[in-house]
Amino acid sequence: MERRGAQAVILGLACAVTLVLAGCTETAEPRTTGTESPPGETQPAASTAPPSGDDEPTPGMERPAAESLALFDSVNEAVIAADPDAGGRDFIDALVAAGFDRSAMQVTSDTTTLGDRADSIQFAVGLGPDCLIGQYGPKSDGYRSAVRPALGTGGCLIGDTRPIDW
Repeated sequence: MERRGAQAVILGLACAVTLVLAGCTETAEPRTTGTESPPGETQPAASTAPPSGDDEPTPGMERPAAESLALFDSVNEAVIAADPDAGGRDFIDALVAAGFDRSAMQVTSDTTTLGDRADSIQFAVGLGPDCLIGQYGPKSDGYRSAVRPALGTGGCLIGDTRPIDW
């Protein structure tokens, strides 16, 4: 009997660990914007109108990332429409002008280690526990964005990023 009791405890622990780990996985697909949409998904037209006063977060309160994604996309799509060869600084400056916090941003380099233009750049804004992440490459997949959890380091992007010191 004692052996069966130990087996039941081990089985119970294994089930509990499995349930906890299953809750840690992410199943949502990244949201794409622009002209590319996953099959069956439609996207509203991006607004080019500046944000209204109602879009501003209450001082001291951060707007949840999911609610900020539409503004993030609108700003980035306007940058691309104005300059299809836009670089990281263009996106960061436009996002700052739209009210996003520069100190919560990250951006990758516009060039490769060999000095060639990067196929795509990534830029992100941390909003509390989440990040708004954008990727743009005029010769790659165009513009894409997603809301993802912040990394354990508190940042949003993995790998080398460049200082936003302008």
